[in-house]
Amino acid sequence: MNGLTHVYCGDGKGKTTAAVGLGVRACGSGKRVLMVQFLKGNSSSELIVLRQLKNFSVLPAPASIKFTFQMTKRELEETAVLCGNLFCKAVSAVNAGDCDLLILDEVFGAVNCGLLDNGMLTDLIKNKPQNVELVLTGRDPKPDVLELADYVSEIKKVKHPFDRDIPARRGIEF
Repeated sequence: MNGLTHVYCGDGKGKTTAAVGLGVRACGSGKRVLMVQFLKGNSSSELIVLRQLKNFSVLPAPASIKFTFQMTKRELEETAVLCGNLFCKAVSAVNAGDCDLLILDEVFGAVNCGLLDNGMLTDLIKNKPQNVELVLTGRDPKPDVLELADYVSEIKKVKHPFDRDIPARRGIEF
């Protein structure tokens, strides 16, 4: 079976949820799933359940991470190194045959903030092993990524509680 590339993008809630749902479905059919989360801390509630699944691996992220607009120059540099390392580990796992489905969650945020090179991402899409399914999430993917993708689903915000100053709630938004 040829692996395809999925993009879940847009300003609406549900991009990670869609990627995790696909990962759980793949895991349920015996596929090995690897998820890497960029620009997210290690406290999101889904991680507790996902780590209990036999064939679902999550690369460790920092305990917490600031929004990029809150970071100092040094923190941005450190985060760029972290993003690069996570990406390289994911590519190594794919090339070693360690996963059937790779989720790069919020990868477009890392690219758009200059913390990860878009060329590395497009190289992965073009050169991944033929059987690997690739899932990419985040806002504002670059046009070349959209062109290379097989699936593109845009999740559009129509209304969101954050607009009314309702903070993220554990178990719902994180």
